[in-house]
Amino acid sequence: MTDRRAVQRPLAGVTARNVTRELLAGVTLLAIAVPLNIGYAQIAGLPPTAGLYALILPTIVYALTVSSRQLVASPDAAAAALVASSIGGLAVAGSADYATLALAQAIIVGVMFLALSFFRLGFLANFLSKPILIGFVGGLALDIMVSQIAKMLGVKIDSGGEFVEKVGQLFGGIGTANGWSVLIAAAAVAVLIGGRRLLPVVPWALVVLIVATVVVVVTSAENAGVAVLGEVPAGPPQLSWPVIDWSMWLALVPSAIALTMITTAEGLLVSRSYGEKRHYPTRPNRDLFAFGVSNIMAGASASFTVGSSTSRTAAMDQAGSRTQLPSLVLAVGTLLLVMFGTALLADIPSPAIGAIVAVAIIPLLGIRDFIDLWRQDRFEFAIGVVCFLVTLFIGSIAGIVVAFVLALINLAKRAANPAIDVLEATGDPSESLLTDAPQGTTTAPGVIVIRLAAPLFFANGDVFSQAVKGAVESAGAETVEHVVIDMEAVTDVDVTGAESFAALQESLTEKKVSLSFSRVRGDTMARLRHLGLLTDQRVYSTNREALAALAPTADAPSEKRKR
Repeated sequence: MTDRRAVQRPLAGVTARNVTRELLAGVTLLAIAVPLNIGYAQIAGLPPTAGLYALILPTIVYALTVSSRQLVASPDAAAAALVASSIGGLAVAGSADYATLALAQAIIVGVMFLALSFFRLGFLANFLSKPILIGFVGGLALDIMVSQIAKMLGVKIDSGGEFVEKVGQLFGGIGTANGWSVLIAAAAVAVLIGGRRLLPVVPWALVVLIVATVVVVVTSAENAGVAVLGEVPAGPPQLSWPVIDWSMWLALVPSAIALTMITTAEGLLVSRSYGEKRHYPTRPNRDLFAFGVSNIMAGASASFTVGSSTSRTAAMDQAGSRTQLPSLVLAVGTLLLVMFGTALLADIPSPAIGAIVAVAIIPLLGIRDFIDLWRQDRFEFAIGVVCFLVTLFIGSIAGIVVAFVLALINLAKRAANPAIDVLEATGDPSESLLTDAPQGTTTAPGVIVIRLAAPLFFANGDVFSQAVKGAVESAGAETVEHVVIDMEAVTDVDVTGAESFAALQESLTEKKVSLSFSRVRGDTMARLRHLGLLTDQRVYSTNREALAALAPTADAPSEKRKR
């Protein structure tokens, strides 16, 4: 395992032996990122330079500050769609005000990342479970797909409109589809999908752009109605700061929260998974800091919100890259492009860009993931579907709000129904639990040992209390003299849980039944004392000890399942 200092050193892992491979991987990354970022900028309603500028200064500061050796930072399709849907209601796409709001949004996102890093709050992203992410990103992806299909057909629609409106405009404009556009898009899709299967190491997106551009120039397809990218201003990004009214800053906060949480959840997950896969350490709070400074730099250099790119990270891993050097190669290559090569971009056909983006976001639709969820857990499948539909038909902000509400409902549902088990005494010396004990079961004559397999808190306190009372009643209250609570799995007790314990003890005392504890964890013991729950109660180190004291003739609880 690499030591701590290696994690903090920029470009950790670069050696004389692998530097050539890393440089070549950077060229591959450049070929992949340039066409995709041009497309993502268009999705966001911004000029192509906004996507290209994201690959320069934001990429440099990210590569030099992140702990992950492989995670690639860049705007992605979901973030671009979220930018468009959130700013589209505040300004006209393509206008100067719109671009300024995109800059301000990126800066707010950056500040939020820095706050998450400083206060070590990255765990909040854990509330976005896999079904929620699948549904949210899938809804955004389908919304994007409609716009890209329109671009591939040469049909003009309002890309900033609602999903239903865009679908209506697409079907209504089918009769105006341009044959050349359809032909270019179909050929591009065939090359992208077929080429990836035959030779996955080839940057087919770049090949498609070059060939399609040559075809448009040679055949003058633009005169036949094929839309092209148009003139791209030359020159490096200029540092600036968005100047907007404070009310507009506040209006951008909800969408910035959504962008921050989505990137945090996906970015930290991908960073950790590749760190474990390639055996190097990562530091989540440092990664959040890197996202923070890169987004502030994006907002100050005419770009838009930067997140993590799972597809590009995977491509770099397949290319053998294990460092951030390819990201620096990407930044230098893009800088040279915007300074000296923008004329090469003017004749790129929009149908080809639409095909590249459409193929790239197909996995984001989550079709296979939804099928897996259906097979694994119908409730979580329903969560994903609800999040998908809300995001698609109501909006991305509503989608993220619903996502958090569903996460809390799911959490409460599981927490409110913990496993509560009665232990059975046999000759087996094990102390493990017995589940599904029938009604009327006692652990030993006059004694019931009950195990709660969860922290005791407000969501399950009453459930646990009722379960204990029910076990006593079903066993015959007149025959039960002692109840022992096995606390091995209880890691915490809150005030409401303590009140449930106190009420349970009072109820058992009225029935002349004593309440004791066994196998209490050290930190939980201190908590019980602090909450005043260890007054007259006895505490046993094991269930065997408890039974020896309360029912001397009984055997130890068994892990064998009683049928």
